[in-house]
Amino acid sequence: MRRFKKRSSIFFVVTIVILVVYTVQIYNIMLFPSQIDIFRGENKSIDVLYPFTLKLLQQEDESPVLSFINSTVNDKSLNVSIKTSYKLETINRGNAKLVFNLFGVIPIKNVNVNVVDNIYLIPGGNTIGVKLNTKGVLVVALSNDLVGVDDKKYSPAIDAGIKVGDVITSINGIEVKNSNHVIDLLNRIGEEKVDIKVIRNKHEFTAKVKPVKCKQDNSYRLGIWVRDKTAGIGTLTFYHPDSKKFGALGHGITDIDTGSLMPIKNGEILKAKISSIEQGKKGTPGELKGIFFDTTDMIGSIEKNTSFGIYGVMNEKNEDIFSREALPVGLQNQVKIGKAHILCTINEDRIEKYEIEILKTEIQGYPKQKSMVIKIVDERLLEETGGIVQGMSGSPIIQDGKIIGAVTHVFINDPTKGYGIYINWMLKNAGILLDNNKDLAIAK
Repeated sequence: MRRFKKRSSIFFVVTIVILVVYTVQIYNIMLFPSQIDIFRGENKSIDVLYPFTLKLLQQEDESPVLSFINSTVNDKSLNVSIKTSYKLETINRGNAKLVFNLFGVIPIKNVNVNVVDNIYLIPGGNTIGVKLNTKGVLVVALSNDLVGVDDKKYSPAIDAGIKVGDVITSINGIEVKNSNHVIDLLNRIGEEKVDIKVIRNKHEFTAKVKPVKCKQDNSYRLGIWVRDKTAGIGTLTFYHPDSKKFGALGHGITDIDTGSLMPIKNGEILKAKISSIEQGKKGTPGELKGIFFDTTDMIGSIEKNTSFGIYGVMNEKNEDIFSREALPVGLQNQVKIGKAHILCTINEDRIEKYEIEILKTEIQGYPKQKSMVIKIVDERLLEETGGIVQGMSGSPIIQDGKIIGAVTHVFINDPTKGYGIYINWMLKNAGILLDNNKDLAIAK
């Protein structure tokens, strides 16, 4: 009886262990990105436990993009073993599909594989001034007590459904240029109801608003405060010589009052110099303070302001950047926990290398800002800034001679730590690394 109970206990423990192992395996499969990018000439290994298998599907009328080079695996039959390591060899540019199957027949997850040529970037690290002009004007505040010439209180914009964070692009069909232009248009129209074209969360609609003649200055107003431009300091991440495109910041430029991403009409990056440093402390983020001048120092034109950085085209006269050595890109699957370094400027215009530690990496199937957790370990930088400070966003992260990402945010309660973004996401937002998700006419 005791022997039976002992065997039952062992059987129960073994069953629990097996269930835990396969639960973890299923979790890892579901967590696997829906698309992975691999450079041509590089290989990748994927470990799978039985009864899961991995199948490779490719375009039947084109040259193969990938092949299995593991001796126990080929395209037509998969040998059964407790654990199979599938080693993928890249052959040509293009895309293929990997299918995780249960018992070789039940599809669990599809993964698009995008094989691309190696990308080389010139690393940044230099401080830049950033000037943005918005597309239309951004509503940053509303008034519910606008006093008209009749001494009554009005709230025309609120009554029309306009909200903080909305972007006003036109009034009565006339494109809005800036905040002063709004006042000019309203005073020309007078008391008539106006059609205001508004963009909210990428959706456009028209609001009908009746301006109120304000007692304070006899001007017609809507009861809104708007902003049409912004400026600040950041760090250049990369320049791509083949396309002449640049990327910077690693995060978007948002309005200080609303937190909304600034809608861009045009903008510039300019040469800048650090004037002072406010050290970061627990609970208080530090800041690099800099100065930049007029458009004679322009080094590039901004075309996109995204949640993952600002992007545009570099001025061809910028010899300082063009003379630097280009480095290969390290994609998400090549980033590892351990030593790395960043490039940034904290003393006037001198770019220096500072040691960091990558503490954690995230598996990300689509763009996210918080790709990795980093820690500043360089004593020189810690002494100067206390860690990561505002203005360092965009500092390129380099590991094993490859550009793998950029600094994005600091931990408020520990300025020695912060987040970094994978370079994949910046390259995709810049239009340099393209997704390849077309439907495949595949050989099954």
